[in-house]
Amino acid sequence: MSRILIVEDSLRVAAFLDKGLRANGYTPTIVDNGNDAIATALSDQFDLMILDLSLPKMDGLTVLDALRGQGVAIAIIILSARHEVNDKVAGFERGADDYLTKPFRFEELLMRIRVRLRDSRTIQAGISTVSYLVNFRGIELNLRSRDARVDGQTIKLSAREFILAETFLRHPGQILSREQLLDHVWGYDYDPGSNIVDVYVGYLRKKLGHHLIETVRGMGYRLKHE
Repeated sequence: MSRILIVEDSLRVAAFLDKGLRANGYTPTIVDNGNDAIATALSDQFDLMILDLSLPKMDGLTVLDALRGQGVAIAIIILSARHEVNDKVAGFERGADDYLTKPFRFEELLMRIRVRLRDSRTIQAGISTVSYLVNFRGIELNLRSRDARVDGQTIKLSAREFILAETFLRHPGQILSREQLLDHVWGYDYDPGSNIVDVYVGYLRKKLGHHLIETVRGMGYRLKHE
């Protein structure tokens, strides 16, 4: 039974999350401020954290910095009323695994939780995560320093290139649509006329290796697992 740490200062939202998660077989624990979030995450074992950004004593981004800085590799989903693209980018750059804005539908949150927990299990086959490091076939991403290496050589990735690379590395062999990548990396709905995803995939191919990311015609892109 997966354990989930809820970091939320709204009693109403926290109670709603607690009830819904318990009904779906999860074991939630609630804290209402940033200091307690860090202390609880460091002192106990959790499978996933749901993190609000607007917290008393310490905001959610500072919590992210503290946890990732101490090597805590727990999956973290930000659940926040902050909906601007810059907020989402900041969350991902600090080490969040997903970002969902309020108001939200519980069914969508539940789906994202299941995906993140599944990703944590998938990591055991082909990807290794040691604290804040993500490794796959000679590629190493440091989630704390935001450094990237290919076969031991340091390469320079922009913020969005780093997030895109991390997204692929966490989903080896899985087809990721342009819509999924655009929403995850840039944080807005897909514009059929935009080719920004294709452009950035091209950047990554040049830096990580042309053979690693393949195009699946009519569907999206996939990181080759073998």
